[in-house]
Amino acid sequence: MKPSTRRMKVRDEREGSPWTGLGAVLTKEMADHLTGVRMLILEMLVLLTAVGTIYTALQTIRPGSNDEFLYLRLFTTAQDPLPAFVFFLAILVPLIAIALSFDSINGEFNRRTLSRILAQPVYRDALLMGKFLGGLLTLTMVFSAIWLLIFGIGILRLGVPPTAEETGRALWFLLGTIFYGGIWMALALLFSTVFRSPATAALASIAVWAFFIFFWNIVVGVIAPLLGPKQITTLDQLVAAGQMQMILTRISPITLYADIATIMLQPTERFLGFVLPVQLDRAIQAPLPLAQSVLVIWPQLTGLIAATILLFALAYVLFQRQEIRA
Repeated sequence: MKPSTRRMKVRDEREGSPWTGLGAVLTKEMADHLTGVRMLILEMLVLLTAVGTIYTALQTIRPGSNDEFLYLRLFTTAQDPLPAFVFFLAILVPLIAIALSFDSINGEFNRRTLSRILAQPVYRDALLMGKFLGGLLTLTMVFSAIWLLIFGIGILRLGVPPTAEETGRALWFLLGTIFYGGIWMALALLFSTVFRSPATAALASIAVWAFFIFFWNIVVGVIAPLLGPKQITTLDQLVAAGQMQMILTRISPITLYADIATIMLQPTERFLGFVLPVQLDRAIQAPLPLAQSVLVIWPQLTGLIAATILLFALAYVLFQRQEIRA
């Protein structure tokens, strides 16, 4: 075989689907996450939090009560000094997601292994997607195990199995939790692509998380009156001001996740956001069916998914434009 023909054959073998090597990258990332000390520490933190809050919640839940949603109360029941488990999830899920991906790309740069990886039949598309999906699947496995643990403890202590309604609501809440973590994982991946220092990427990700959890409501309180009606004298202006504040508040992923948790874990809740007293007049105080609850949270869930895709796409574009040297 002539040298030119051999080079053409090698090039043809190298040129293939942009997702060549995706499975290898995904498998390696999951193996690194699940066997690493970092993930072990995070798992123990979530496990201790779950066991502590669930044990505290079981002290106030009576197995013989007429409440048909006992298992959902395991997530929402609080007793001093511990808050409800769902409160810890709103705080811990972003931190765990950031910890899994803040050094995904810049770590390869600093170890000088990125050029070696891309020299193999692995494309940039597959590398970035594999790192993101590896972290997201790891997050899915961890929280699925926590959900099974909670239901197992509930079966042992309560003595009754969960109903289909409770199981369905818990699964939808689990799905919302996973995509809530996906936003922060995509954000950390973006900062990992922008900054070469893992410490800077981690600090920037945590700064965004702290801004939304501590300061965003303050910012909304300042901005909403400026964008809404100048004077509120009629019912229409009051509704417009409330809707403006609600829209600004829901820019935060934490608010979207709180809405999902409220509707899925408290079946009697029927509304989200601004509601007039006349709308509550003669409202039926009965649990909302699961299908109707899913319709209520569907905008919030699609918002989490859309934000995740947007952040990942931005990281993808920036990573494709970077120059990689050996």
